[in-house]
Amino acid sequence: MGNVLTKPKLVLAALYQLLQTYRTLEARLARSPGLPVPNPTRSFWMVPPADVHRDAFGDDASAKFAPGEEQEGIDEPQGALPEDADVVIIGSGITGAAVAYNVLRHAPGARVVMLEARAPCSGATGRNGGHINPPLYHDYPELVEEHGAEAAAMLVRFRLAHMAELRRVARDEGLEAHAEVRTTEHLEVHMTEEAWAEARENARKWREGMPEEARGCEVWEAREAQERFGLPENVIGCVVVPGGAIHPYRFVTGLLTKLLKRHPDNFHLATYTPCTKIEPASSSSPFYTVHTPRGTIRAAHIIHATNGWTSHLLPSFRRKLVSFRGTMTAQRPGAGVHACTLDGTRSFVFHPAARGYDYLTQRPGRAGELMLGGAWAQAREGGLPTVAEADDAVLSFESVAYLAGVLPAYFGRRWGRETGPADEGREGDGEGEDGDGWAEGRLKAAWSGILGISVDGMPWVGRLPEKLAGRKPPRVARREVESKGLEEGRATLADPGEWIAAGYSGEGMVHAWMSGKAVAHMVLGREKEIEAWFPEMLRVTEKRWKDADVEKMLARYML
Repeated sequence: MGNVLTKPKLVLAALYQLLQTYRTLEARLARSPGLPVPNPTRSFWMVPPADVHRDAFGDDASAKFAPGEEQEGIDEPQGALPEDADVVIIGSGITGAAVAYNVLRHAPGARVVMLEARAPCSGATGRNGGHINPPLYHDYPELVEEHGAEAAAMLVRFRLAHMAELRRVARDEGLEAHAEVRTTEHLEVHMTEEAWAEARENARKWREGMPEEARGCEVWEAREAQERFGLPENVIGCVVVPGGAIHPYRFVTGLLTKLLKRHPDNFHLATYTPCTKIEPASSSSPFYTVHTPRGTIRAAHIIHATNGWTSHLLPSFRRKLVSFRGTMTAQRPGAGVHACTLDGTRSFVFHPAARGYDYLTQRPGRAGELMLGGAWAQAREGGLPTVAEADDAVLSFESVAYLAGVLPAYFGRRWGRETGPADEGREGDGEGEDGDGWAEGRLKAAWSGILGISVDGMPWVGRLPEKLAGRKPPRVARREVESKGLEEGRATLADPGEWIAAGYSGEGMVHAWMSGKAVAHMVLGREKEIEAWFPEMLRVTEKRWKDADVEKMLARYML
């Protein structure tokens, strides 16, 4: 027993390890997330890949572009970059799509260029869980305490608006079935007494404070929850609210295809074209100069829609908007679950412990894949190694192992026997949907994605103050563009500048679209139109930036 550490030595060893972990994390927080890596893990959502340019322009697409300007990739060709633009959007996920869609909807004469470092929608949007399930009762009491009841209610309504808005856009654009847009019965399932007591109390406060919005909220205790929803015996209770789900990749790529076809002369999607540098206006150019490996673009407005990669071009947001590597899986349901499927109309968030949660939707259709993500609390060192990491070519072994095994525990006896490709109407040859080589067992695919965590818990939306942008905005006259809905048929864009919509903290599907829509209205000089629904607490200000504290965020998420 002589080699057994004494208690003081154990304490010192633990403190030393904690200090080393903190120093490593500090170094990551201070560095740039860089550009998206060229070889990310393979997302199940992104197979088969979209070919937005050919879908938009057909087999004769090459005739539209100059010879020699074709770019290798799934969406080739795309042609030479425009030399000038009214608006440059950096990022082609749901935020960038929302900005482009709403700018061009109101001002079809605006010249819009979208830059993407990789394939279209290959960042967080093409890698998330497909949930449209806003945090409602969860943080309502805290929001009331920090911002007041009126502001808290506006933020909740802002989140709730996403399901109706995404469904409206999908329906208007003929994408509802293609993008699997659907409402769900959403279950928040709790398995610890402490977390359940807090959830139940928060639900009570929300129903009292916002009775109209909370009409569909139900609270079910242990036995009744187990019997009604087929949950296992260790479930203590669940809160049920209306929710939604979507195929995020198909929605965004389908929309980008529509925009390219509708605006062939003034909407340009440049994939495999990262923005590497932004130069402010100078004596030689009155506009921003946006640098890419394929050339430069002069622009009056720049929209940062890069979420977890934001601080690469905006160093002021290091320690304010932190990248975070998450884990997602696509799995085959057990035969028992599959036999009583609701065809994708039920979604879940499971809370198995005091911290951390897992989120689950089921795709509609014969295969009925279960799309399960989360497990950050089960990762090595409590998930700390995934904080301030922006490399989505890496998978957490611990998280994948946990997610690959937890579903039978969540469904208990209802799970039934394991299924495989034969249950999906295919031979057991290791090939899944469209013969794309998915694994044969329960776990079809696993991949990672980069989230953008706002250290104060709120998205950053609006015009960037000069101090935060690090660049002076152009001092040029506003430009008039063709507009819809105005009697004179012309509209004047806002003063040139840089804008941002990012930092959704893992809740992008209930923050991103309306944040992008808000920024579009700001750029168009139509801020009056968003006053009724845009929460001012999301707006970027120097004071908010100064108050945002990364240590508080780490304490909240990790302790």
